[in-house]
Amino acid sequence: MTPFWHYLSILTLLLPGYLAAEHRRRDDNADAYSPPYYPAPPGGWISDWSAAYAKAQAVVSNMTLAEKVNLTTGTGMYMGPCVGQTGSALRFGIPNLCLQDSPLGIRNSDHNTAFPPGVTVGATWDKDLMYQRGVELGQEARGKGVNVLLGPVVGPMFRKPLGGRGWEGFGADPTLQAIGGALTIQGMQSTGAIACLKHYIGNEQEMYRETSVLTTGYSSNIDDRTLHELYLWPFAEGVRAGVGSVMTAYNNVNRSACSQNSMLINGILKDELGFQGFVMTDWLAQQGGVSSALAGLDMAMPGDGAIPLLGTAFWGSELSTAILNGTVPLDRLNDMDQDYPLPNFSSNTLDKTGPLYPGALFSPTGVVNQFVDVQGNHNVTAHAIARDAITLLKNDNDTLPLKRNASLKVFGTDAGPNNSGLNSCSDMGCDQGVLTMGWGSGTSRLPSLVTPQEAIANVSTSNTTTFYITDTFPSNLPTPLSSDIAVVFINADSGENYITVESNPGDRTNAGLYAWHNGDALVQAAAAKFSTVVVVIHTVGPILLESFIDLPSVKAVLVAHLPGQAAGYSLTDVLYGDTSPSGHLPYTIPASASDYPSSTDIITSQPLFSQIQDWFDEGLYIDYRYFLKANITPRYPFGHGLSYTTFQYSAPTLSTVTDLSTAYPAARASKASVPTYPTNIPDPSEVAWPSTLDRIWRYLYPYLDDPKSVTENSTSTYAYPPGYSTIAHPAPRAGGGQGGNPALFETAFEIDVTVTNTGGRSGRAVAQLYVQLPGQAVLGVDTPQRQLRAFAKTGTLAPGASEIVKLSVTRKDLSVWDVTVQDWRVPVAGEGVVFWVGESVAEEDLEVRCAVGGTCEVLQGV
Repeated sequence: MTPFWHYLSILTLLLPGYLAAEHRRRDDNADAYSPPYYPAPPGGWISDWSAAYAKAQAVVSNMTLAEKVNLTTGTGMYMGPCVGQTGSALRFGIPNLCLQDSPLGIRNSDHNTAFPPGVTVGATWDKDLMYQRGVELGQEARGKGVNVLLGPVVGPMFRKPLGGRGWEGFGADPTLQAIGGALTIQGMQSTGAIACLKHYIGNEQEMYRETSVLTTGYSSNIDDRTLHELYLWPFAEGVRAGVGSVMTAYNNVNRSACSQNSMLINGILKDELGFQGFVMTDWLAQQGGVSSALAGLDMAMPGDGAIPLLGTAFWGSELSTAILNGTVPLDRLNDMDQDYPLPNFSSNTLDKTGPLYPGALFSPTGVVNQFVDVQGNHNVTAHAIARDAITLLKNDNDTLPLKRNASLKVFGTDAGPNNSGLNSCSDMGCDQGVLTMGWGSGTSRLPSLVTPQEAIANVSTSNTTTFYITDTFPSNLPTPLSSDIAVVFINADSGENYITVESNPGDRTNAGLYAWHNGDALVQAAAAKFSTVVVVIHTVGPILLESFIDLPSVKAVLVAHLPGQAAGYSLTDVLYGDTSPSGHLPYTIPASASDYPSSTDIITSQPLFSQIQDWFDEGLYIDYRYFLKANITPRYPFGHGLSYTTFQYSAPTLSTVTDLSTAYPAARASKASVPTYPTNIPDPSEVAWPSTLDRIWRYLYPYLDDPKSVTENSTSTYAYPPGYSTIAHPAPRAGGGQGGNPALFETAFEIDVTVTNTGGRSGRAVAQLYVQLPGQAVLGVDTPQRQLRAFAKTGTLAPGASEIVKLSVTRKDLSVWDVTVQDWRVPVAGEGVVFWVGESVAEEDLEVRCAVGGTCEVLQGV
C-alpha cells in the first residue's frame, strides 16, 4: 500500500465516544426526521481493504487505550502546526497526523501552488486535468508533511445559486461533481496523501449552518429519492474511487446533526456505500460524545468541546471514561508506513520560529517553518486549467480573438492587483483586484500573480493599450476612435460564513446575482461610449447579464471563472487566439433571479429559540433540471460554451454492452468476514497520566487523573439515543462494494460519435451525453427531462480533423432510487430511454439523438 494509507483503517477502527447528553433535535410533529441506524457496521469486508484491516488487527491487540484514543481526537485548536492534528502513538511509529485545508492548495503555507478551484476545473470538462490537478495537490501535501488534505468538495452543489461555497465544488450537476471529485481523489491518493471528501451532506448555504451553545444549525430536509439521486451521487462515486476520509457538514439533515446522524453515517455511508475510511467532523461541528461515536463518527476535529481553547473535549479523556465505564464498546485499528515527512510548515505564522502550540498560554518555541518549496512545475497545470475553463458566451462578428496590435482601453479593478498587497486579506476575505478565488478555508496563499493588466501589457505589440483600473467610468475619457476596443473586467465574489465581505456573510445576500462594485454600470457606460466592448467576468457562480448582454456594442462576453494564480496569461492565451476557448458552463446562467424556485433562496433570518427548517421542496429539480421542467429559457444553458471554430457530430452508433434484463441489479454479494477485537474493558492504568509527561495547558490528552475510580464507582446508566441497538441491520440490498452494488457500475450502453472540426481554427469540443428516462410511463415516477451522465473532451483538432468520442453509461446512470424497495430500479431492456449528445443541455445545442431499440440520428450541422 502507498504511504499513510495504512492509517486509514486505524482511524476507522477506533470507535470513540463521550458520556454526554444526546443532542439530536426532534420534533414529533415533523414530516421529516432521520431514523436511527445502529450499531456502526464494522469495516474490513471490502476486498480492496482486507489486507490493511488484517494488519490493523495485529496492531490493535497491542495498543493501549490511550494510544487508541489519541488517534481519534484532535489535540485542540492551534495545538500544532496544522489546522488540525491528532494525537500520536509513537510506540508504533505513528506521529501526530496532520490535517490541512484546502481543496485548491495548501492553505496558510508558503511556496505552494494556488490552483484554480473546483468550479473552474469543472468548467474545463477535462478529465485529464481533473486527475493531474489531484496528483499535484497530493504531491504538495506530501511535500509539506500534510497527511490528510481537506478536499475535494462535492457538497454544496449550487442548489442555491447565491450560496457562498458552491465555487469549491465542480458544478451544479451530480455527474460533473462525481467525476471531478473521483478523479481528484484518485490523483491525490496516488501520491500517498489522504483525500477528504466533503461536506457530507446538504450544506447548501453558509448562514446559520453551525450549532453552538446558543444556536442550532439549520436542518436540510431532504427526501430519500432526492438524497440518493442528487446529493449522495458524487459521494458514492468518491467512495467508489477509494477516498480515505469523509468530512461531515455543519448542518442537520432531517433534524439530526450530520456529525451524529446515524442513518447518514452508519446506514448510508458505511453500510450501503461500503465506505471503509474514516469519518471526521468539520471544525467544531461535533455536538456530542457518545452520540456521535455510536452514530459512526471516527475523528473529532480539531478536538475541542463546544467552546474551543478551554482544554475540554467531547472525546479525548472523556472517551477514555466512556470506554472504561462500558458506555462505548471497543473495536477498530490499522497499520501504517513511515515513509512520509513530518509537517515542515506552520498554518499559524510565516515566521521561521515561533510557539509550537500557539493555543497554549505558555508554549515551547522552535523552528515552525522550513519554507520547503513544493511547487515543482505545477504552474503548468494551473495555467492549463485556468485557460481551458474560460467560457466564451458571446462573440458577435468574430470580435475575438483580438489582434496583438489592437487599440484597447481596459476598465475595472478586476483587471489589476490588490493594492493592499498580495495575500493581504486573510483567507482572501476581500474583493480587491482580480478575483482569483472566493474566500474562506477553501483558499490558499498566492505564491505569485500576473494580473490581466500585466499580461495584456506584455502580450500586446503596440503602445495603444490604456488601463483605467477603476470601477467608475472616467468622466474625462477622450472620444474613442472607431477602432478602439473597450475591455471591461467585472466580478462576483462569495465565501465562507466566518468572514463577511462588503456585507455578504459568505452567501451573496447583499450582492445578489449582480456584479460587484457596480460592474453592470461600468459595462453600460463603456457600451455607451465605444462601438466594440468585450466583457471579462471572474465569478464564483451564476451572474445576471441582462443589463448589458443585448447592448449593440457589447460584442463579446467570456467567463474566466476563478483562475487561481494563473489569472493573467491564461486569459491572454484566449483573448489573443493562441488557444481557442473550450470551457463550458458548469451551471446555468438565468435571465432573472426569479427564474429559480423559491425553495432555493438563501434563508436570511433565524427564529428565536428555534431551528431553521430548510425544505428541499424542489426535489430533483435544481439548476437546468428545473429550467427544463418549468419551460424557462435561461440566458445561457448549462454546458454552454462557444469556440473560435465550429464542430460537427456525425456517424453516431449505439451499442448494448450489458443487457438490462431485470429492473433491479443482481443480488449483492455477502459481506466478507471482518476483523474481530477483544471486547473486554481495558485496564484503567492504560489511561493514567505518564509520570514523565510534560503537560501543555489546553492540549487535549486521553489521560485521566483517577482512571481506576471510573470502573469502580460508575453506577449511572447512559441514556442511549432513541432507537439504539447492538443488533446489526441486514446488509442493504443496494450495497455490496465501494459506492454500492458493483452491478450498478457495469456499462450498459456505449455511444460512439465522430466529432469534426469544420471551422478555420484549431479547437477542442466537449461532447456531453444526457439521458432522458421514460418516467411515469415505465418507472412510475417523475424524472427530469434530461440528466448529464457522461462527457468527453476531444484533443485539439486542427481544421478538418476528426476524433471518435466514446461515451459510456452504466446501469446506475439509467436508474431511479426506489424508496420502497430501497434499491436502484432501471427500465428493463432500456425501454423508453433516449440519449442526447451535444454541446449543452439546450435543445438547440443537441447534435445526436439515440433511442434504445431504435436508431441514432444526427440533429444539427448536416
